[in-house]
Amino acid sequence: MKILLVDDDADNRISVGNFLYKLGYQVTECCNGEEALSTYSAGSFPMILTDIRMPKMSGVDLLKQVKSSPGAAYTDVVLFTGHGTMESAIDALRMGAFDYLLKPINLQELVIVTEKVAEHQGLLRENHRLTDYFEQEVRAETLETANEICRLRKLAAKAEGIGEIGIFSEAMQDIYRQATQYHQDRSIPVLIQGETGTGKELIAKRIHYADFAVAAPFIDINCAALTPMLFESELFGYEAGSFTGGLVRGQKGKLDIAAGGTLFLDEISEMPPEIQAKLLRVLQEKEFYRVGGLKKIKSDVRVICATNSSLNKAVEDGRFRRDLYYRLNVGQIFLPPLRHQPECIIPLAEMFLHHFSTQKEKKFVSISNEAARRLLRHSWPGNVRELKNAIEWSVFMFNHPELQADHLNIASDCSYPVQPQQQPVMLALDAPLALPAAPFSLNAYVDKIICAALKMHGGNKSATATYLGLSRRSLSYRAGKISEIVPR
Repeated sequence: MKILLVDDDADNRISVGNFLYKLGYQVTECCNGEEALSTYSAGSFPMILTDIRMPKMSGVDLLKQVKSSPGAAYTDVVLFTGHGTMESAIDALRMGAFDYLLKPINLQELVIVTEKVAEHQGLLRENHRLTDYFEQEVRAETLETANEICRLRKLAAKAEGIGEIGIFSEAMQDIYRQATQYHQDRSIPVLIQGETGTGKELIAKRIHYADFAVAAPFIDINCAALTPMLFESELFGYEAGSFTGGLVRGQKGKLDIAAGGTLFLDEISEMPPEIQAKLLRVLQEKEFYRVGGLKKIKSDVRVICATNSSLNKAVEDGRFRRDLYYRLNVGQIFLPPLRHQPECIIPLAEMFLHHFSTQKEKKFVSISNEAARRLLRHSWPGNVRELKNAIEWSVFMFNHPELQADHLNIASDCSYPVQPQQQPVMLALDAPLALPAAPFSLNAYVDKIICAALKMHGGNKSATATYLGLSRRSLSYRAGKISEIVPR
């Protein structure tokens, strides 16, 4: 251990210095405080042994200077003093001195104090070493934890279908930014509009999860898939004994399950009118009743809706409540069809090709020029979903480094299909109908009309229902029994 010995009394300094040297310490001697401060600043001394009473700079002043220096934490200062300066020694202890010795110095006491300093310095070094070690370990563990969280988020995102949004156009970049902004305020309902297959649910999940930094639930309901009675119990839940066939203990609804998170209402235009009024109350009052219940239940749910038809037209037709429409249409996102974003077709196809090729362990890595031209010529009425399905089918059926045109099972139309001009069917309902003499099936004739209307509208059930003057639910019921309907 290096010791800086400071004393203006040369005889005492030499005597103490020789004794410490014999004990095995490295001793540097200074005759005054100024010289000692300069020597200390130029080197590292775990221990300073200094007299208090010295000309120009006292031992106490030297202590103050040392304790204000950067290396003060790793330097112990021991003072020696006569009886007349005991109060100064005590004040020095308050200022951070390690200990003090009385003059004349008792060598046995000097040995004890020096050993205490050596032990203290050893503990400081060990503590410093352990601190550095633990800081390194903590940094390493923190990095490992962050990487694991990132990995788990990616897995969770993959399970939820997040992270597959292709941002390849300015329009999609704006939509992506808008969805991220909506994520920041759960109080804002969002209405997402766009054709079938444009990725409305993916955008809804982007609004909810953002970069998958939340663990709150994302619960979805397809409004076109449930009858009004089933819809009410599915959305609000029901109490025990509310109706025959229900669970004995009752059941929580989707509003309960989505508490603290998001309720995604797909095909909102198909919501039964009686449920629309109850949903409006939930949005306004933030509370609801379960079916058969008498107790109000507080609701903390963000509502995101999606539709592939004009909700405004549904309002004008009286099929959707105007007040609910205005309540839902606070945040708006419109997803353009793929045919309006031709610059996205090839990048999306490449993204899907890489995904399915990796998933199915195939060789595909690129798209040939002829295949790219064929992809661009197709109208993609089913939008991104149709493109994804087409690439998945090709990867499943073939195994080649490059996707070829003949690998694609798509039509070669040159533009979005325009319905051929047809002579309107004039049904003179006010004139007598010429019915056949033989018996015929009315249902079969209606089915033919529905099939023709579906084909006319490219399989779009909402447009077909509007054309025929039916609700989409009625059309879906009838179409489900027709074997030759056009797939949606």
